[in-house]
Amino acid sequence: MRPVVILSVIAVVVGSTSVASHAQSWRPPAENQRCPSKWGAGDERGSGNHMKPETVLRATRLIRTGEVIDIAHVLSASMPFFGTRRFDVHTKRTFMNQPSNRRGSNEEVLISEIGQVGTQLDGFAHQTIEDKVYNCFKVDDIATRGGFTKVGIEKVGSLITRGVLIDIAGLKGVDTLPDTYEITAQDLQQALQRQNLSLQAGDAVIIHTGWGKLWAKDNARYVKSCPGIGVGAAEWLAKQDPMLVGSDNWPVEVAPNPDREVSLPVHQIMLVVNGIHLLENLKLDELAAKRVHEFAFIMQPLKLQGFSGSTVAPIAVR
Repeated sequence: MRPVVILSVIAVVVGSTSVASHAQSWRPPAENQRCPSKWGAGDERGSGNHMKPETVLRATRLIRTGEVIDIAHVLSASMPFFGTRRFDVHTKRTFMNQPSNRRGSNEEVLISEIGQVGTQLDGFAHQTIEDKVYNCFKVDDIATRGGFTKVGIEKVGSLITRGVLIDIAGLKGVDTLPDTYEITAQDLQQALQRQNLSLQAGDAVIIHTGWGKLWAKDNARYVKSCPGIGVGAAEWLAKQDPMLVGSDNWPVEVAPNPDREVSLPVHQIMLVVNGIHLLENLKLDELAAKRVHEFAFIMQPLKLQGFSGSTVAPIAVR
């Protein structure tokens, strides 16, 4: 029995080493390597610059049945929250009007990080490399008590483009990828080949991991870790020049990163270096079940002046 045990231990160690060696670490590029943005010095829209009439027309040509599929979760107190974020709703029964038709009124007070809860779009003010955001705007120069004077989420505007679902869970034949599975560039390419699709500049690239099945069912596990794209996959995607990259997990990327010396590097790669928005906490079960891999993607962030992000409710139309 001893040789069998020893061989088993060796196999585990070798497997762990293989996983560790597979992980690609990352260090932020110098300012002169990432600024000015390819969209020009002073640009605040990044990949949102892809939004043009021809982008909209390309998306509408994908609509054949008119079926609308919601890809956002319902906002409620039962959502998983990262860190100390919250969603407290207080209903207000205001008053009964005196005229004869007896019209009553109701409204709500919401206490929440409305730009960073639920299905959400990360803006460029959300993440930094040291003290600078996208296009090397310095945080101290753009941050005020009332919001950011540059790269606020209101600069994004409506986004209508071709949406592409890359079904990695489907590629692997599972409902949900393992808790800290790192999606590679090869995974993305194999899934696209399996779906007989290729990416085009300006696409909304949506990645299905199956992690959304935990939403409001096992919130503790949902926010503890998640499968997602790694550094290599992120850099490959950035070269495809998408309008945004989204997923059905909370950071789009694998968490924690296999290299424990770095913290959510894909956020910096996408938002800070390349000016590509991240779309988090998507509801992708219906899209995946119906194998809707190509569709018209439609979304508009809330017009929140100077915010670092926006809760959103995107739709897929086929």
